[in-house]
Amino acid sequence: MTKKNLTIQNLIDSAHQFCEQESLFENKELFGVTDGKAVGTFIEHKFKDFLNKRFNVENGNSAMGIDLPSPQINTDIKVTSIRQPQSSSPFKNAKQKIFGLGYNLLVFVYEKTDNQEKEFALLDFKSCSFIKDERTADYTTTFRLLEMLKDGANEEDIIAYLNDKNIPADDIALTQIAKQIIKNPPNLGYLTISNALQWRLQYGRIVALSEKVDGIIKIVDKVTH
Repeated sequence: MTKKNLTIQNLIDSAHQFCEQESLFENKELFGVTDGKAVGTFIEHKFKDFLNKRFNVENGNSAMGIDLPSPQINTDIKVTSIRQPQSSSPFKNAKQKIFGLGYNLLVFVYEKTDNQEKEFALLDFKSCSFIKDERTADYTTTFRLLEMLKDGANEEDIIAYLNDKNIPADDIALTQIAKQIIKNPPNLGYLTISNALQWRLQYGRIVALSEKVDGIIKIVDKVTH
């Protein structure tokens, strides 16, 4: 059987099937595992295997920075616990916080329970979302910048705001960013991005999102709003 090339729609459909299948699966390997990173890596590999069996997939590696780097897919896979839905992401430059990461995100959010009697773990996928790259900026920063632009903010106002927010860039870079913001206002982002050597991405707003937003596809949503 010839495998088809992976498309975004296939990716979304596969994520839905995977969540349904995995939410019922008795995971012996994850019983007693409390390290969220270990659980995340395990599930990420399992999902990639799920894709590779069905489609032709260009797989990334840590050097490339994202899991599915082909130009048509350009998506990083994140797996995180519902208790604190967050992960880290490589820092390229300060503009990512304002204009987005530069790639899509597929975010799996699970709740893990261990069956002590039978010694297996159940991962109930409470939320799964596909976030297009144009929605991967920081919510508060983009919300405020869009408000400022509406109120007629100039370059100096924007530089002052970016300085206040400790956007990690020097004066020359901040001036360039301010010019770009005025020329091409950013889209409203839906992540919370904390400054660090790596970006710390938080997905609480996506998990709790109940209204429809262009660029965000809720694949699984079992969270009570």
